[in-house]
Amino acid sequence: MSVNQFDPKQTTTLDTPKKVLKDQSNTGSIAANLNTDNKKVGFVSLGCPKNLVDSERILTQLRTEGYEVVPNYDDAGIVIVNTCGFIDSAVQESLDTIGEALQENGKVLVTGCLGAKEDEIKEVYPNVLGITGPHAYENVMEQVHTHLPKPGQLPFAAQVPDTGVKLTPKHYAYLKISEGCNHRCTFCIIPSMRGDLDSRSIGEVLSEAQRLKAAGVKELLVISQDTSAYGVDRKNKTEFFDGMPIKSNFKTLCEQLSKMGIWVRLHYVYPYPHVDEIVPLMSQGALLPYLDIPFQHASKRILKLMKRPGNVDKTLERIQKWRELCPELVIRSTFIVGFPGETEEEFQELLDFLQAAKLDRVGCFKYSPVEGATANDLPDHIPEDVKEERFHRFMQLQQQISEARLATRVGKTYQILIDEVDEEGAIGRCFADAPEIDGLVYLNDETQHKPGDIVEAKIIASDEYDLWAESI
Repeated sequence: MSVNQFDPKQTTTLDTPKKVLKDQSNTGSIAANLNTDNKKVGFVSLGCPKNLVDSERILTQLRTEGYEVVPNYDDAGIVIVNTCGFIDSAVQESLDTIGEALQENGKVLVTGCLGAKEDEIKEVYPNVLGITGPHAYENVMEQVHTHLPKPGQLPFAAQVPDTGVKLTPKHYAYLKISEGCNHRCTFCIIPSMRGDLDSRSIGEVLSEAQRLKAAGVKELLVISQDTSAYGVDRKNKTEFFDGMPIKSNFKTLCEQLSKMGIWVRLHYVYPYPHVDEIVPLMSQGALLPYLDIPFQHASKRILKLMKRPGNVDKTLERIQKWRELCPELVIRSTFIVGFPGETEEEFQELLDFLQAAKLDRVGCFKYSPVEGATANDLPDHIPEDVKEERFHRFMQLQQQISEARLATRVGKTYQILIDEVDEEGAIGRCFADAPEIDGLVYLNDETQHKPGDIVEAKIIASDEYDLWAESI
């Protein structure tokens, strides 16, 4: 996901078409001609929702200090690019965007995950004004102050909402509960970029959730690098919220969020045993019956090479128990095909697992070497054509499973959260659909709704990924 974001109230695209520099020899040459009295900032956010939250925090601080965020390169006194560096394609997109910003403006600060690879950026773009890593909010602002001094001492903070600047629509928001990760999956370099697990105070998280609800948010999407590890680093510490003592752990956090009276959706849930304790809250309707669990593979040997939990039989048993307790439970997951050494038999194990688990929403990635990942050193890397063939077989099977799962929803009635309304009707999501990554529910010819409305609707049709409904 990429967001070229300059207006804190809505997501916009740049006025200038994207131009990728082929020759970096002259980049940044116009920077010296820019007027430092210009207090306008351009901002480009790339990557995952966790990065989006980082962008929101930087934009909030910019607005608090009186900087104006503008929707084009020409008006900006400086441009900030919040980068992604997880896989090679994301690295290239980030580098291309930095090049575009340098060509169109010339005065560029780089932050985010790719910023952890400062030498790599400097090699291509030596004229960027500054580079910081992920969630380095204070360092970013220090660099802004150096090149674009503060506008003044006016009480700008009073003009910024209590929730801060949000890049999502008004009716849903991401709630990031921690930074970093304690795992060392061999295909991943996130810990080297974002560090070990660092959970936020539970009181701070719940207070932010309250502010978001008060601002009209109908759905909270709980995110982190390892959501179900929340509080492990705080060692179940007793903290306070609304004057009451409260333990800082995953279960307590879920229990407290479930009392908010709005949709709460859990993402990036590592399958620890204590995840079982959360499913009863879902069966009671307190949390959305939705679990985003990245299983990654089904072969015990491949999972061991990945340094992921690897007892597939127990995983299937747990899925069955979860569904017995909460029949409406939707499970989203991601998998990697073509991991080094993956045999045809091991790939077939993965397909067999899909058939048995019947997961509702699934993403699949072809293994891609990432600079710094230990999996790069494994033997027997899979040829690209084999990865491609396995990817298509995987997705073809999952498409059939998804189509069958969605067909069971026809005739049932659900609450639909409306995301968009145009001349053709309304588009929304039910509990089973996270924004941007899952399917949609179409309410054709129903133009009377507004984004953020929650309507009762009966499902009348389905296909491989989406639903059609009529409001009641």
